[in-house]
Amino acid sequence: MTFIALSYTDIALAALLIAVNAGLSLVLRLGLENRMLIAAARMVVQLVLVGLVLKALFAIASPWLTGAVALFMVLVAGREVSARQTRRFTGWWTYGLGTASMMVAGILVTVLALTTQIRPDPWYDPRYLLPLLGMMLGNTMNGVSLGMDRMVTAAARERVAIEARLALGHTFGEAMGGVVREAVRGGLMHIINAMSAAGLVFLPGMMTGQILAGVEPVEAVKYQLLVMFLIAGGTGLGVLAAVFAGARRLTDHRERLRLDRLVANADA
Repeated sequence: MTFIALSYTDIALAALLIAVNAGLSLVLRLGLENRMLIAAARMVVQLVLVGLVLKALFAIASPWLTGAVALFMVLVAGREVSARQTRRFTGWWTYGLGTASMMVAGILVTVLALTTQIRPDPWYDPRYLLPLLGMMLGNTMNGVSLGMDRMVTAAARERVAIEARLALGHTFGEAMGGVVREAVRGGLMHIINAMSAAGLVFLPGMMTGQILAGVEPVEAVKYQLLVMFLIAGGTGLGVLAAVFAGARRLTDHRERLRLDRLVANADA
């Protein structure tokens, strides 16, 4: 099997589906047509620019440029996490917690894969590092944003119960235990569902792309398994770090519930 190149006409035909969806939204008065078209246009511009940048990076293979692009990806992912919160911490905390947890989890897992399993030469080859980091950050971002959002929402909802347990002499960790567990479960549920359904309900994107590019299905499965395990590990580390750090931010040295450190997110 050989690689099948796509023409711009092929892409344009597929893009007509977006126009059809936008038309249906207009007819049904869903109010999503503008957002749908803008999102599609952003996607096209972003992916074209990324393709040009990656082409240049692959040719240069500079560790400094690769590191700069990786840092930019982490910072943008952190911005997305903070924008998705219905309630956010005051100051830089929402952005800082999300960014730091994703940076630690994403970079740790990506470097582990590059140095122990994939082993490109050099290990920081952008052809391998950036796609892997992108997959780690994308999934970790979803987990962290869901976990943090669920934690702060549940803390506000359960305020009376938490403060009652604190008044009865429970530690803050004991009083917040249910909230923290609920938040971690919420942050991990999407990757658990993805692993459960992979193969039977859908073929994951990386595996599908490799098969379309001519890779033998068994080899594509091996890479997909590796990536799914890495994503699950990175998501777990990121969610745990963000939720526990966020819970710690909701208390002080006197172990009081500090909901005054939260504000409504006008951008959510």
